Amino acid sequence: MLNNSLKVAAIQMLSVPNCQVNLQTAARLVKEAALNSARMVVLPEFFIQICTPEAQDRFAIAEELGNGVIQTELARLALENNVYLLAGSIPLKSAIIDKYYNAALMYAPDGQLFCAYNKIHLFKFNDGSVAYDEGGDFVAGDKVICCDIDGFKIGLSICYDLRFPELFRAMGVVDVILLPSAFTYQTGLAHWELLARARAVENQCYFVAVNQGGEHESGRKTYGHSLICDPWGELIASCAEGEHIIYAELSSLRLQEVRSKLPALEHRKL
Repeated sequence: MLNNSLKVAAIQMLSVPNCQVNLQTAARLVKEAALNSARMVVLPEFFIQICTPEAQDRFAIAEELGNGVIQTELARLALENNVYLLAGSIPLKSAIIDKYYNAALMYAPDGQLFCAYNKIHLFKFNDGSVAYDEGGDFVAGDKVICCDIDGFKIGLSICYDLRFPELFRAMGVVDVILLPSAFTYQTGLAHWELLARARAVENQCYFVAVNQGGEHESGRKTYGHSLICDPWGELIASCAEGEHIIYAELSSLRLQEVRSKLPALEHRKL
């Protein structure tokens, strides 16, 4: 790898049930990130809408891949701001009626769709007071997706994927992992930073974990605490709850330094 750098902006949001309001918020924050020289901008999971699970119309915004007003707006944001934009996730229609993909879409600075990842691991949780079951509405993806941006190999993942290290191993040697999320408060408090830093260390890569951030209008509570850590597992940017943008300059020299002093990736046997 050459001496490359890549400035990334991680946008933490407090998304509301109104899709248009969320698009306006995303547009404002993406513009701010671009004005601060970000080359790659990451929005959180469900940035487009967070409703109550009981909301009957919560999938009315679902689109087919490559067609729809949300995707048109995302393409415009990438083009106008001259950034790589990862739209943390939007619901895309699947071949099964009333079932959707939880999809992260990466747009290039020319406004074209660069790559797309459908969330593989669907969250299920019940602690007696809060319950979630994504399998009721979503179809699991089945493809590991990576892309190259400015000489960095980027791996895509979403939220609950964080708990499955085999997904990241299946990416091969990656330089950056992006994880847009809507981690619940309960699970985030216990495991968010622990798991994110572990994935960075074991894959010797940068890890960009972008979360939803706190008490939502819908009543849902997410953990926030978006973070970026380096290949040694050190935190280089983080925030608390609420709306935030955090930045980091990713360096190929740092990747080389960590991998040369402890060549663990070369020592894998399985």
